Amino acid sequence: MQASVSPLSTSHSPHSILQSYSNLRLCGLGKEALGFHPLSQLQNCEFRRIGIVSSKRRPRRQAIFSASAAAIDNGSSPPTSFDYDLVIIGAGVGGHGAALHAVEKGLKTAIIEGDVMGGTCVNRGCVPSKALLAVSGRMRELQDDHHLKALGLQVAAAGYNRQAVADHASNLASKIRGNLTNSLKALGVDILTGFGTIVGPQKVKYGMVGSSENVVTAKDIIIATGSVPFVPKGIEVDGKTVITSDHALKLELVPDWIAIVGSGYIGLEFSDVYTALGSEVTFIEALDQLMPGFDPEIGKLAQRVLINPRKIDHYTGVFATKITPAKDGKPVTIELIDAKTKEPKDTLEVDAALIATGRAPFTKGLGLDNINVETQRGFVPVDERMRVIDADGKLIPHLYCIGDANGKLMLAHAASAQGISVIEQLTGNDHVLNHLSIPAACFTHPEISMVGLTEPQAKEKAEKEGFKISIAKTSFKANTKALAENEGEGLAKLIYRPDNGEILGVHIFGLHAADLIHEASNAMALGTRIQDIKFAVHAHPTLSEVLDELYKMAKVNSHITKPVSEPALV
Repeated sequence: MQASVSPLSTSHSPHSILQSYSNLRLCGLGKEALGFHPLSQLQNCEFRRIGIVSSKRRPRRQAIFSASAAAIDNGSSPPTSFDYDLVIIGAGVGGHGAALHAVEKGLKTAIIEGDVMGGTCVNRGCVPSKALLAVSGRMRELQDDHHLKALGLQVAAAGYNRQAVADHASNLASKIRGNLTNSLKALGVDILTGFGTIVGPQKVKYGMVGSSENVVTAKDIIIATGSVPFVPKGIEVDGKTVITSDHALKLELVPDWIAIVGSGYIGLEFSDVYTALGSEVTFIEALDQLMPGFDPEIGKLAQRVLINPRKIDHYTGVFATKITPAKDGKPVTIELIDAKTKEPKDTLEVDAALIATGRAPFTKGLGLDNINVETQRGFVPVDERMRVIDADGKLIPHLYCIGDANGKLMLAHAASAQGISVIEQLTGNDHVLNHLSIPAACFTHPEISMVGLTEPQAKEKAEKEGFKISIAKTSFKANTKALAENEGEGLAKLIYRPDNGEILGVHIFGLHAADLIHEASNAMALGTRIQDIKFAVHAHPTLSEVLDELYKMAKVNSHITKPVSEPALV
């Protein structure tokens, strides 16, 4: 399908409620990514939360170093001594988060990276896209005369410098990438350059193409290789006029008219950027409605605010079977067919096309066949503890896979949380991550955020398990801070069980929705019930009172106050 892949639409296996949320770094980037390294503390070898091990503290696992890692053969027998406690293949957000937590737990750690530090999120995803969205947000404010007049402001016509905007995104990515590298080095993590391949149990070789390869051994290995943009067949990407999100983040062109194939998170965010900078947008969506994966009620409101008033039109229920880049003065051509009947529908001629059809796991070349692992649509099969499963359905000892490569939840902060969960297991603490408690956000203007089940999903679960659900809703128009900002367009929605107060899902569309969702996600992670959290005090006037209003509106029959302990489907 060419609908953008939604992280919430992935099927999952049962997990228990998340036991600990204390180490979760949102988007996987802790304060180290921003350049805050207490180097004086590191020099004194004090044991700190950031992860350095005191010279007085014996590491939880003592690494046994081999005489010559390069001399280890590539056989299938496991080694008897190890170069590292842990080797992580991939230095994206998931790998970085796992490495930091591993050092904190006393593990001798190495991380292998064949591209650039930070992976997709830092270099081609979350970080540079938020820089562009920051620009689009400012442009919208400056272009909204009605809004400005309501606040008593007068502003001259707003403009922008394309290259300066692109440089802002690039410079931010470069800064965060450097900070991540420095944080790992400061904590004593060995950074091994090259592409990692598993050559046998607890053995990994690495090296760049055309150069010599080295082999290292580790008691445990984590695969954290992430994902790449998914491009359907029939679409020719030239990187100039037919592009993926990787190319779009460079902002080499602001076309007059751009078609965006897929209306999920990626497509929506780029539509926000392009329309703010003056482009006209046409969405091409394979499903019958825009914004698949979002709660339908939230999606309907978001379409009314984010799409209908802007220079955006759309096709739904169609496939783009062939897209040809612009060449020799001819525009980009897009051939559309009906998604159901496969009959020709239309042919579009546009200035550019962005392929936002989701992402595919980057797992080729990992050497999985050396350990009898068969991928499923490219994803590495794992159990609820991220342990890799082989082709015979058996767990492979000492091998784990986190992040986009396992397909459980394709979000950067989910990868980091999975990595932290694995480290907890390696150091003696059984830990199962509740994926339903992990929030997601779309950074449009206004923003969309969500955690847990949508209303249709909750109804299906309730019918299957024999309980009832209730819904509480409140508008941003009832919030003083939102009205002070003249940003009353928005809705918050709580889906819950009236019999025991369990929060099943929370969905927010409105000002700073991405920041507001964490109160609800943390409540779900900790098993906090509505009848308890409704007594929490929120500062007035703040946007957080939107959540406070939801909790107080909820009608719970039970007076049970113990945390939810039932397993959650994730």
